[in-house]
Amino acid sequence: MSIITKDITVQNEIITLTNQRALFWEKEKTLVVSDLHIGKTAHFRKAGIPIPSAILDNDLNRLQTLIEHFKVDIVLVVGDLFHAENNTDIDQFQKFIQDHRSVSFELIKGNHDRLKDSFYESLGITVFKTHKDVAVFRFVHDEQHCKEAVFCVSGHTHPGVTIRGRGKVFIKLPCFEVSEHRLILPAFSEFTGLNTKRTVDSAVCYGFTEKSVFEL
Repeated sequence: MSIITKDITVQNEIITLTNQRALFWEKEKTLVVSDLHIGKTAHFRKAGIPIPSAILDNDLNRLQTLIEHFKVDIVLVVGDLFHAENNTDIDQFQKFIQDHRSVSFELIKGNHDRLKDSFYESLGITVFKTHKDVAVFRFVHDEQHCKEAVFCVSGHTHPGVTIRGRGKVFIKLPCFEVSEHRLILPAFSEFTGLNTKRTVDSAVCYGFTEKSVFEL
């Protein structure tokens, strides 16, 4: 796995976008991710749909590589850390947290994070109900909590871009969507759909592949 980065300046702060579905704020030693949807694969398997467990393994391996690469102090999840009920996938994530005791895990609750706060806290996760303000940024799950914020960093919509290839071939890629007052992160889990409609027409999208991050 290769980590390709692109630095952008937002509100006079430098933040680093990566091709691994996460951004890093070096000043705060914070890795910001969204929409991990841990438990989704086990939820589907419970319903009789054969989704491979390797999907979660790959997501957590990618998260571990990012933590080690950037020497992260905080992992901040801007919503939808978990997908549904408590299941074996969550047990796997609990072990992941235990293996990274030097890292603080924080969660801004999303629409899928329906478990009690006491459960998250039992895993060692600090919970924020709607938002977390740090310097010029407000971290939220969705835009309804962006009011009065200087600049919002959110998730929820799983942004993507469509790139036209030769002939009638179209390729969809995840992206970061950046507008005047908001940055929307791509879903961290690869087991999610993509919304290719921009929230703001004037937004700049940073799509990425395994080898590059590029502006659209």
